[in-house]
Amino acid sequence: MPVPNRVSSTPTSAGALTTAAQLTEQLCGIIDALQEIIKQETELVRAGRLREAAVLEKRKSELARLYFAHAAHLKAMSNLPKIADQLARRHRDFQTLLQTNLTVLATARAVAEGIIRGVAGELARRTAPKTYGRSGRPPIQARTVPPISFSRMS
Repeated sequence: MPVPNRVSSTPTSAGALTTAAQLTEQLCGIIDALQEIIKQETELVRAGRLREAAVLEKRKSELARLYFAHAAHLKAMSNLPKIADQLARRHRDFQTLLQTNLTVLATARAVAEGIIRGVAGELARRTAPKTYGRSGRPPIQARTVPPISFSRMS
């Protein structure tokens, strides 16, 4: 979402401009680091290396926290159109990368759910009675499937 290009009617002091410029520079560094981690995560998930992708979570969360803190601090400062335009461009690029990442994660989740449902369905089919009762119909039995357990050992 682009940042509106509004000009404040009150002039910005040189000290505030330096602080805003430094804050913007830090925010851009955080965005760069987040983009790099998200690219790594996307590649790892696409390759099916979910454990390695999970290791990135702590650093990604810390960078996301810093991103929101810096963005909120910068937003609280007086309006600086030149900096806002620069950040708007960076933010659009970042949103595109995040959309790709979310698509890959959603695909991985759907695949995992499909596998689990398939295994559960197969187990239910195997436990279903294969004989007929006195009435000539399969006996009515509560549809309970034993719980599924996974071993993380590969």
